[in-house]
Amino acid sequence: MKVMTIVGIVLIVLGIFALVYQGIPYNSEKDVVRVGPMQTSIETHKTLSIPPVVGGLVIAGGIALVVIGLKKKS
Repeated sequence: MKVMTIVGIVLIVLGIFALVYQGIPYNSEKDVVRVGPMQTSIETHKTLSIPPVVGGLVIAGGIALVVIGLKKKS
C-alpha cells in the first residue's frame, strides 16, 4: 500500500472516531489553598468538544486520499 492510501485510511478512522465521540474528556487539577504542608485542590472534569463538521471533513479528506492513492497505483 502506498503512503497516501494509508494516511487516507487513518484519516477515515479518526473522522469516524470524531463523529462517534464528539469530544475528548479530560481532568484538570488545580491547587486552591496551600498552607505549610497542607494543601487543598479542586479536580474539574472538562470536555474538548469536536464539531461534527470537522469529523465529516476529515472523513472526506481521507476518502479523497484513498481514491488518489488507488488511481496512482493503476
